[in-house]
Amino acid sequence: MITSDPKILSLALLGGIAPALFWLWFWLREDNQKPEPKGLIASIFFIGMMCVIIVIPLQKFIQNNVTSYEWKIIGWASLEELIKYLGVIILLYKTDRIDEPIDWPIFLITIALGFAALENSLFLIKPLSLGETTVGLLTGQLRFLGSTLLHAVSSGIVGIALGLSFYMGKYIRKIYLLGGLTLAITLHSVFNFFIMNSDGNNSLRVLGFLWVVTIIIMLLFEKLRRMSV
Repeated sequence: MITSDPKILSLALLGGIAPALFWLWFWLREDNQKPEPKGLIASIFFIGMMCVIIVIPLQKFIQNNVTSYEWKIIGWASLEELIKYLGVIILLYKTDRIDEPIDWPIFLITIALGFAALENSLFLIKPLSLGETTVGLLTGQLRFLGSTLLHAVSSGIVGIALGLSFYMGKYIRKIYLLGGLTLAITLHSVFNFFIMNSDGNNSLRVLGFLWVVTIIIMLLFEKLRRMSV
């Protein structure tokens, strides 16, 4: 549901972007030795938001043409992970911005959080339009804990894979990239499947598992930081 009410649009954007900016601040702290230019980070974040506009019609195509529910979920997750990765590649093509291993997860997480910001805003429009402010707040909190972190972690997995293979040969880097994308799509698909088809207890277990993966990503960030020195 899209509304023309500027107040509702403003609240939805605030509710979607603010949590994403918090997570962006959280992850950028991992790159405190050689932080990237704020203008570049802002551009990548904005590109992430624009990726949502590209993904929506493609996901509707899958919705209308794929009969298997499981394959729909995998297709949706695959689209999101691939588009986010391609967004970084296109923006930074033939530049020297990626000059150390930790740059990959930083840029991919940034574009993922931009994606999550607009996606969350769109989810908030309906309850806010219906005057269900409480529902909107709960939706925002749940997406803050789940969906926003999921986007950051899944793209972070791809970035970690590329960072770990930074000093390796071209063929090995492609294998790492394929492995990273496969893991990211798998995590994204499993999360969506269980969140859409589970009760509250299972949702908490899924969120708990996501936080475990987040801790692992943070540990790997430390490894990439040492590689970047």
